Amino acid sequence: MSIYDDVPSEVLVEVDGPVRIVRLNRPDELNATNHALHETITDVIARLDADTDARVAVITGNGRAFSAGGDFEYLEQQHYDVEARRASLVTGRRLVMGLVNLRIPIIAAVNGPAVGLGCSVAALCDVVFMAESAHLADPHVAVGLVAADGGALTWPLLTSLQLAKEYAFTGDRISAQRAAEIGLANHVVPDGETVDRAVELAHRMAKLPRQALQDTKRILNLPLERAVSSAIDFALTAEERSFGSDELRTNVERLRSRQK
Repeated sequence: MSIYDDVPSEVLVEVDGPVRIVRLNRPDELNATNHALHETITDVIARLDADTDARVAVITGNGRAFSAGGDFEYLEQQHYDVEARRASLVTGRRLVMGLVNLRIPIIAAVNGPAVGLGCSVAALCDVVFMAESAHLADPHVAVGLVAADGGALTWPLLTSLQLAKEYAFTGDRISAQRAAEIGLANHVVPDGETVDRAVELAHRMAKLPRQALQDTKRILNLPLERAVSSAIDFALTAEERSFGSDELRTNVERLRSRQK
């Protein structure tokens, strides 16, 4: 019996020897984030950390997207329901710190758009493969939210501060090629090959001496741990305030109307 057997269907976990392949699993909604997906991926990250047989993890999305951002109903709920908002932000903190402190390396296989939470997860992974047609985007500010749980925390360490500001402020798409040029992705690969390439690297890494690999990851991540720990409480408090803003409500209503 696997410790992943009772994971809700919003996330699938495949045990491949010492490698764990994690798939966000709302393909009909382009793996957009709702309460169930948010809670489940946070729980899965904690299980990966507790899985003593796991050496490396790969995270990807089922279907055409890695994750296409926040589900509009989920965003609306957090605008009107203060308790739901606070619960979501508690989960968000657990997810960010869980990824930052995860003892095993985790590789992102960005098979399609990685927007919002998807972009945040990719930014918190140790190695990033992107499909040629994929892109990153953090549109928090553009819809009226404070960018609190991903790019704004990590991008200044991964790329220049000026580039981090530009993309966090505007929410502009970052193509796979551009992401590789500025340090937000390691490899750009043909569409359809991201998972295979990520799993191939995962198995190579899984053959390395376990403790040396994990301790080296921790050393490399210490500046990230410190940066995230110093900023995340203010960031999430500010994001909580922004969830109650009229700008968010107006922008979500406008974006939902486009889908009809």
